[in-house]
Amino acid sequence: MKKANDKVKKQKATPAETTTRGEIYDWMQSLVFALIICIIVFVFIFRIVDVSGDSMNPTLINGDKLVVSDVFYKPKQGDIVIFRKDEYKSEALVKRVIATEGQTIDIDFDRGRVYVDGELLDEPYIAEPTYNQLDFQGPQTVPEGCVFVMGDNRNASSDSRRAEIGMVDERLIVGKVLLRVFPLDSIGVPDGE
Repeated sequence: MKKANDKVKKQKATPAETTTRGEIYDWMQSLVFALIICIIVFVFIFRIVDVSGDSMNPTLINGDKLVVSDVFYKPKQGDIVIFRKDEYKSEALVKRVIATEGQTIDIDFDRGRVYVDGELLDEPYIAEPTYNQLDFQGPQTVPEGCVFVMGDNRNASSDSRRAEIGMVDERLIVGKVLLRVFPLDSIGVPDGE
């Protein structure tokens, strides 16, 4: 009879064991919940995008990691955006919005100056003046639902001046760059924003 009671005692969990199991269960439940929230946030609200190439130097450099969102987003002049133009390149492109629908863009390639609606743009973020014409013939008015984009490294950027890219349909915009998260010493809103 004593052996049977010993077996019963061994099967019952002590209060400490019950508390530990409860804590582990609570931690596991919290981790799973946090993981689900992260997945929802990064699938539907924010995305992490890598910069590939040098077209946005000096503002962004190759390998930077960016947080991007398109929630309630309407492009405006000066925004840095990520967009896809699969017929040009399969990877996402990062550029700055220079003009939006209804605005007229013109570029004086002799002086390297960009004009929107006849006004010279103040562009402290560019690497150098815009001398590379590519396929651009101006002035051009941006059609409804489109934007005209350019890289900050103007003479080493394929952008709306190139016929294969041209005016970018707003529906192709993945989102606006909100934050640089890598490299760690450069965390923050990219310069020029």
